[in-house]
Amino acid sequence: MAFLTSHPQSTYDVIVVGSGAAGGQTAYTLTMEGAKVLMVEAGRNYDPMAETPMFQPNGYAPLRGAGTPDKPLGFYDSTVDGGWDVPGEPFTNASTDPKRQFTWWRARMLGGRTNHWGRISLRNGPYDFKPYSRDGLGFDWPISYEDVAPYYDKVEMLVGVYGSHEGLENTPDSSPGVLLPPPAMRAGERVAQRRARELGLPVVPIHRAVLSVRQDAENLPAKLHPGNPKAQRILAQAMRERAACFWATECGRGCSIKANYQSPTVHLPPALATGNLDILTDSMVREVTVDGRGRASGVLTINRKTGAEGRISAKVVVLAASSCETVRILLNSKSSRFPRGLANSSGVVGKYIMDTVAAGLSGQIPLLENLPAHNEDGAGGNHVYVPWWLYRQQQAGKLPFPRGYHIEFGTGRQMPGMGTFSGLEWLNGGTYGRRFKEDARRYYGSFIGFGGRGEMVPNEDCYCELDPSVKDRWGIPVLRFHWKWSDHELRQVAHQQRTFADLIEAMGGKMRVPPAADPRTAIRPGGNVKHEVGGARMGSDPRTSVTNGFGQTWDVKNLFLTDAAPFCSNADKNPTLTIMALAWRASDYLLEELRRGNL
Repeated sequence: MAFLTSHPQSTYDVIVVGSGAAGGQTAYTLTMEGAKVLMVEAGRNYDPMAETPMFQPNGYAPLRGAGTPDKPLGFYDSTVDGGWDVPGEPFTNASTDPKRQFTWWRARMLGGRTNHWGRISLRNGPYDFKPYSRDGLGFDWPISYEDVAPYYDKVEMLVGVYGSHEGLENTPDSSPGVLLPPPAMRAGERVAQRRARELGLPVVPIHRAVLSVRQDAENLPAKLHPGNPKAQRILAQAMRERAACFWATECGRGCSIKANYQSPTVHLPPALATGNLDILTDSMVREVTVDGRGRASGVLTINRKTGAEGRISAKVVVLAASSCETVRILLNSKSSRFPRGLANSSGVVGKYIMDTVAAGLSGQIPLLENLPAHNEDGAGGNHVYVPWWLYRQQQAGKLPFPRGYHIEFGTGRQMPGMGTFSGLEWLNGGTYGRRFKEDARRYYGSFIGFGGRGEMVPNEDCYCELDPSVKDRWGIPVLRFHWKWSDHELRQVAHQQRTFADLIEAMGGKMRVPPAADPRTAIRPGGNVKHEVGGARMGSDPRTSVTNGFGQTWDVKNLFLTDAAPFCSNADKNPTLTIMALAWRASDYLLEELRRGNL
């Protein structure tokens, strides 16, 4: 079993739609335990081992590596097909107001967004699973942190996550021996840590899915797959094939030495090695099919290259296509039994979609000028961050917004790009020739940029539905988005802006642009952070939710959702680690239900 070039004729135990964090983890868990799985991916095959430009500076690239319409995150970004605008695959917005637009990112490639993501791997805390119980807003999850904690440990051991144990409120530590050691802080990060301490802000090592050291291939497989010698043997070999990061290349390019986590280099190789996985790429899933009893029977696919349609059968269907794509498939899976879309008896499919609340501010720090030449490339992303530190003040009603944010920031002598030395006029009044070269050396590495990543409270104004008239190139109805940031998010962004300004000033720095007077001009559009979640939330009542706590749909018991669609809230923690933990948990439950003959 391996990559397929045509539609299979056989029936599988499980069809998994999607190959990213959710699809990769689901397929891995199922195949390592013996289930026969077909993975269906809308994008093309992608091999980071062969395609990653590991040692090419931006100067080698067109436009010095700057972004273009077909490569919006830069020439060297690993996204080989996809973005906010995908040719032939539109989406629409119900409002023409620019402030009410949702921008939907889709990665049409094997591994999806796991190839270019920031690899920030933060656990949701106990508060994050019960937000309604704390402040009366949004929804509680039907599960608790204690239900998910063992799976956080498993995922962190499997993919490799560096970080530290800090004992902070609602910022869970991992179990002993799970995390890899964090890399050293860069010079600017050390300055930020020292000055932030004066403001009461904790700057601590961030958790990221990058191997700072080699994995323990001798002991981890037995912990992850007790009593399964075949799985242990396969995983041990896969871990030995991964090298530790040597701090040379941006993680967003991909990683040919497998030091960072990407589904095509971490989840899929061992899953393929079991002999239990087939992968069908370039295949859009149009809908989930159902039999006369209303059970999922398989999927209908369309080949993106030829337009040929196909029908594939399985005992169980798992949608892991990303939250909004999963919603689209459910809504398009209409029948006389499911006239409003599959698994939508509650009417909440598509409702309460969320994204991360984000704004930024940057400054220049004179303390970091004229540093001696040194290499501080680091792990291709953040080494440290500021977790939310005002839970108690918020609970006491001392803040004008209900949910918090964490702070990510970038600084250091990173690889120069198109804009590295442009726009220095605000600092030097404008120079050229030898003086400009001197200024470039002086200011290189002296800038810092802060970005807030905050929690959005779900609201009834944020949802997606099928557009009544617009279809994609294959005739499949597309999604139409409704979006509105509430005052909760706008007040949070105002607080973000003030905090960033205070940090820059505490570091002795200066800002070219002051904090935004109107938070509506500072907040990033919905979908822009690419953290959309929700749309098919889990719950304990089939009348008001789509799935149970294991991602199993109430209406169709052999249909599971393992991506972020079942999320009840969107904590300030980046969602990918939670997606993988819940996918592993759901897969364990699915396997047990298969063994019992319940599916």
